[in-house]
Amino acid sequence: MSIVPSIRTDEKSISHAITQFISVYGIVDLLARCGGTKAKGFSAAELFTYILTNVFRSGSFYMQQKLGRVPAAFAKNTYYRFLMNPRTNWLRFTTMLSERIINQHLRRLSSENRDDCFVIDDSLYERIGFRRTELASSVFDHVSHRFKKGFRLLTLGWTDGCSFLPINYSLLASANKENILGPCGKIDRRTNAGKRRVMARQKATVVMIELLKMALASGHRAKYVLFDSWFSNPHQIVEIKDLGLDVIAMVKKSTKRTYLFAGKRMDVKAIFASCKKRRGRSRYLLSVPVKVGQDKENEHAIDARLVYVRNRNNRKDWIAILCTNLELSEQDIIRIYGHRWDIEVFFKTCKSSLLLRKEYHGLSYDGLTAHVAMVFTRYMLLSVSKRDDEDSRTIGKLFYLMIEEVADITFNQSMQILVDAMLATVQETFRLTDAQVENFYKDFLSKLPAPMNRLLQAA
Repeated sequence: MSIVPSIRTDEKSISHAITQFISVYGIVDLLARCGGTKAKGFSAAELFTYILTNVFRSGSFYMQQKLGRVPAAFAKNTYYRFLMNPRTNWLRFTTMLSERIINQHLRRLSSENRDDCFVIDDSLYERIGFRRTELASSVFDHVSHRFKKGFRLLTLGWTDGCSFLPINYSLLASANKENILGPCGKIDRRTNAGKRRVMARQKATVVMIELLKMALASGHRAKYVLFDSWFSNPHQIVEIKDLGLDVIAMVKKSTKRTYLFAGKRMDVKAIFASCKKRRGRSRYLLSVPVKVGQDKENEHAIDARLVYVRNRNNRKDWIAILCTNLELSEQDIIRIYGHRWDIEVFFKTCKSSLLLRKEYHGLSYDGLTAHVAMVFTRYMLLSVSKRDDEDSRTIGKLFYLMIEEVADITFNQSMQILVDAMLATVQETFRLTDAQVENFYKDFLSKLPAPMNRLLQAA
């Protein structure tokens, strides 16, 4: 991500990179097709370019106005009216833009045999002025296991193991009206603004299917859909399989979620207890075929495989990964599931570097949706720039023919990703310093068998 400034970077080079990005992928045309137009005054293209570039400038829009550093002399109301335009379909915009980037550029850099994946996850989007912010709610954060004020940013992304691009999203409020803290006015459900608000008040497992359908209808494709245990409801897994996509997901250790195994309906704990485990230092403990579904009336069952992997945080514990593609080996299932970590990196970058939480202070749900789309576009810009900088196949046809595609994630790396995820969870849960986490990790490594220690250090 070479174009992100550490302190101050040449604004002309940044402006050139952004202008080229807008031109190559026809962003102005896409914006117009999605309703992002203005009848008079400054054009939508001018406003979009300024807002997109604003993250690379010093100071907020307010301070730039005070100091006279706004490139175009538009007023504050012009800025906010553009973002709050209810007619602009920002979800369609990010979906179409990411499709152009992936299918016109990134796929040319990889073979058809590469394991590309859709990744689904959510992240807390806190709001300080939640009582005045439209649809702001008391939402459950499954990382801290506490209710917090704001939204859950449900995101669908795409990854090929090297580049990650966000596709579309929804700022989820609470499905329970009693948990909505901000104003919630009436609006025509047939409009883009109305559809956004209806989606915001649906369950996350329902919305993720809608986001997937939207992506597929726009020309996106992938081999697998990855998500964590929070979304691994058997009913949704069957729905995704019916869309022609295979699922690789971590499953909950819950007695409420059962699978058909050996002619009986059993949860993952019961299945694990009833089977003989692999001996020695196997990379996985157990692998069994199961059937998913038939929990509800008129629902059919699909074949799947449960792979039990030892929990690196607690060697007496385990995690279970479900895969609906029975042709994949257990090692490949674990390796591909490691791609899910890309979306965690994405959320971290958006919050810490791309001003997801700090830039926009408006109270309109339309404005918040537009701001998220701007942040996602910035990440697409950086992701493309990073890929072009690192992949020699982008230099020209001769280099494309002579140089192999970027290496996929290895099994060792996927196990390291799981360890990193564990360390991040421990740090956030127990509020440890970086030094404490480092000491914890060293102590953790010292207690592992020598071959496993070497495996992690080699990743």
